[in-house]
Amino acid sequence: MRIRLPPPSKRLLLLVVVLVGLNLRPFLAGIGPLAGEITAATGLDYRSIALFTLVPMLLMGLCAFAGPSLQRLAGVRPAVVGALVLLGFGSALRLLPLGGAALIGTAAMCGLGVAIVQAVFPGVVKEHFPGRVAFVMGLYSAALMGGGALGAQAAPLVAELSASWRIGLGWLAVPAALAAAAAAPALLRRPRTWLLMACFGLVNGGYSTVIAWLAPSYQALGWSAAASGGLIAAMAASQAVSALAMPLLAAGSRDRRPWMWLALALQVAAFAGLAFWPAAMPLGWAVLAGIGLGGSFALAMVVALDHLDDAAGAGALSALMQGGGFLIAAVPPWIVAVLHDLTGGFAAGWLLHLGCAALVGVLALRLSPRGYAAAMRMSSGGDPDGAVEAPVRPPA
Repeated sequence: MRIRLPPPSKRLLLLVVVLVGLNLRPFLAGIGPLAGEITAATGLDYRSIALFTLVPMLLMGLCAFAGPSLQRLAGVRPAVVGALVLLGFGSALRLLPLGGAALIGTAAMCGLGVAIVQAVFPGVVKEHFPGRVAFVMGLYSAALMGGGALGAQAAPLVAELSASWRIGLGWLAVPAALAAAAAAPALLRRPRTWLLMACFGLVNGGYSTVIAWLAPSYQALGWSAAASGGLIAAMAASQAVSALAMPLLAAGSRDRRPWMWLALALQVAAFAGLAFWPAAMPLGWAVLAGIGLGGSFALAMVVALDHLDDAAGAGALSALMQGGGFLIAAVPPWIVAVLHDLTGGFAAGWLLHLGCAALVGVLALRLSPRGYAAAMRMSSGGDPDGAVEAPVRPPA
């Protein structure tokens, strides 16, 4: 039987299908060949090693039931791209000197990303290849299985060449990143969604790091657990007040950016103080961080809803921003821990978040309300693969 290939306008998406499939199994298949080195380095026993497979498989099963809900909430396209980013993050984290439990956590992260893709990706195939579902799903399945073979073969080879089993596992972040980069233009229409995700994630990464490491940083300076916990309480209380007050103060103007920049400037001041003069005014740094973080969180939510008048569409955009943003925000505490191990202190971590706040300030230049309509409008050229989206769909 002669197989008819899709027209040229669809072949980019066909390449995306293959790239996505190739990324869904290597993170599982690479564990077995390196199990001996992993157990020797981490102290995990074989029952624990089994969790590298068990946990992702459980997630794949559970997320299969959630597929329809994911599609309604986020849409197929952003769910796939976001899941690939999550898979890439999970793989990249394996490059870090993590303990056994944290490594199993990366397996859960990778497994969740794969589970989301598997739950919603058939919808992409059905939408864009309605007349060739059997062929394209066969190609996707073959790529998926081939990816397992690739992982099993490449992981020990890369580990041997690099003399590091962590690199043998972590290099898989590279093909996942390539797949996400290939999928983004074909599967995601609005760059504004990603801009909002980045801003939200970078700001909330500061919060997750402060929650995790502010108290330990002062305990390292001789503070008691109770006293350092008081700094967290002061930060959280300031955050709550700011989250209520700043949106009210910004309500008089549709352009929220001046207040966003104020909140970010307070974060910069707080992180600079924590990095360079931690003993000068500990309570002050905690309060400044709380005001800056709380105001930034609330204003980001407001800005996302400002983009669309339609309530359902605005809610979908906000959900996407939070989903991708919280995935980003989960990573910085681990990075700060690594920086602490490398430098012997927390200053590098605080400077990292100073830089993140400054970066969000630059990104916020694009959040002018005059550009909301254009940012959320469909591409005039339609789908790059030739498909045209229905105009009534919620924004991705």
